[in-house]
Amino acid sequence: MLIKGNIKSLILNQRLFYILEVFMKRIIKRDGTTEKFSKLKIEDAVYKSTIHSEHGLDKNLGKIIASKVEEIYDKSEESLNVEEIQDLVEIFLMESNRKDVAKDYILYREKRANMRNKLWEMDELQKSIWNNKYRNNDENFDEWINRISAGNTRIGKLIRQKKFLFAGRILANRGLYKEGVKITYSNCYVLEPPKDNLEDIFDTAKKLARTFSYGGGVGIDISNLRPKGSKVNNSAKNTTGAVSFMDLYSLTTGLIGQRGRRGALMISIDVNHPDIEEFIDIKTDLTKVTKANISVRINDEFMKAVENNQGYMCKFIVDETGEEIVKNINARNLFIKICKNNWDYAEPGILYWDKIKQYNLMSEDKTFKYSGVNPCAEEPLPSGGSCLLGSINLSEFVIQPFSINATFDINKFKSCVREAVVALNEVLDEGINLHPLEEQKISVDKYRQIGLGVMGIADMLLKLNLKYGSDESINVCDFIAKNMLNEAVKQSALLAKEKGAFKEYKEEAIFKSPFFINNVNEDIKELVKKYGLRNSQLLTIPPTGSISTMLGISGGIEPIFNLSYIRKTESLHDEDVYYKVYTPIVREYMSINNISEEEDLPDIFVSAMTLNYKERITMQQ
Repeated sequence: MLIKGNIKSLILNQRLFYILEVFMKRIIKRDGTTEKFSKLKIEDAVYKSTIHSEHGLDKNLGKIIASKVEEIYDKSEESLNVEEIQDLVEIFLMESNRKDVAKDYILYREKRANMRNKLWEMDELQKSIWNNKYRNNDENFDEWINRISAGNTRIGKLIRQKKFLFAGRILANRGLYKEGVKITYSNCYVLEPPKDNLEDIFDTAKKLARTFSYGGGVGIDISNLRPKGSKVNNSAKNTTGAVSFMDLYSLTTGLIGQRGRRGALMISIDVNHPDIEEFIDIKTDLTKVTKANISVRINDEFMKAVENNQGYMCKFIVDETGEEIVKNINARNLFIKICKNNWDYAEPGILYWDKIKQYNLMSEDKTFKYSGVNPCAEEPLPSGGSCLLGSINLSEFVIQPFSINATFDINKFKSCVREAVVALNEVLDEGINLHPLEEQKISVDKYRQIGLGVMGIADMLLKLNLKYGSDESINVCDFIAKNMLNEAVKQSALLAKEKGAFKEYKEEAIFKSPFFINNVNEDIKELVKKYGLRNSQLLTIPPTGSISTMLGISGGIEPIFNLSYIRKTESLHDEDVYYKVYTPIVREYMSINNISEEEDLPDIFVSAMTLNYKERITMQQ
């Protein structure tokens, strides 16, 4: 009985400690929610205020101030709010011998207060994108933020701060199902590749039409369709081939309208297909396949043949008839043709399919298979899989931009990654029954793919005084990417703890994945082993064309396109007048440094027009 009594007493004491921890040691945030008191946040805020202060850095000042605030907080009978905590920091800084830091801290608070209550500053183009693509009827900016964040105040705050933004379909469509509108939250899908029969080929066109009508783009692969001249058991006797059906799918894409954008389609084919040369050349005729992107699946065997200037066999066996079609080509000549057409016509793209299959979280799951890629090709997906996207604006995480003390706020960035993973999972759950096709609902429910990406990388590097493609810039980006992956995996594991792993999760397969083995930290692996993963895919690199333009930053992981461009204005004058307009990040730098001509910019300002191609490849590989 004595032992039982001691255990009971211990349990009661533990519960009391938990209650005190939850209710006594928490602060009240501006949105009314509470969080645990954190000395580290105070230390971090004070340290940042010393970075650009008159008398320079001080790593100990933050610890001293945080300890004083904690002492007051511990003695307080009631929970304090964020403003009261920050007031205490301000008072203790004023009482210290670092009035210069106090001044910077006060200015920082004022700046943040203005940001919380301020609308985005947008030029004519940015306003046009918001109005025409993403705004619902006459909703104002605050109503728009509330709709797309759906009550998640943390993600709403990050969006308002321009640190994170969902992709277009979420921005345009979230919540509209309540008004009876048939929409999807996913930007794009991959459909099951059409089977080698007429019925399935045209069923695929029907699936395309339905998906486009909900606002989604589509990727399909036509490698299963027999080559031109193959025997068929109908009046035609011979088929017109896989490539002939591309115009059917392109026509379908053009017929179905979507608000604020046209339908998007990717058609891919394997390099082993005997119709490969016809596929590569199809878009040299500017009247054909005008509503689709096209890409070739390349494998390692083919690339070795390219390197060695060897012949390569393209082979197809027709299941229905057993007919074998073989075509021998020169691999290097074909590769040069792909490159030349891409240079001349921007098509086709290349998908390094062996790498895609072998380097992902699901690579060792023998029941899993990628069926294709989405129209922008950043996300390979299984049949029915969807791109549920959002991107983090890296340029907003630079402290003291353009200065000698410019630094990347890795702690705030990691927090943003975690919040974004939570938010994308919320959108996934909300939209699970909104997908156009049953096969899409089933696939998304089984695998729970999300695609968290980045944008503004070129702006970030400039703010850090780094040249895009330099060794130091690549090291910075590697560091950010490693942290991003691990935080995303960590948050997915914690969500799995709360809500369960994705339905097709297989621990053994995940832990055999070379991608998982080589990139995930050991402590994060332990979390995954304990709880599993909520998502089979987590990260991607979307181009972010419209949303990055709306924010006034560089797109995706690309360099800035050009330092300036010429704009023509007709309506304000009797004759055409031309203006030189600078890219926003260039204009900002020139304004800060009183530069009037772009020729006076430092050499860190490179663009897609001037960047060495090897540096671009090194950065993006």
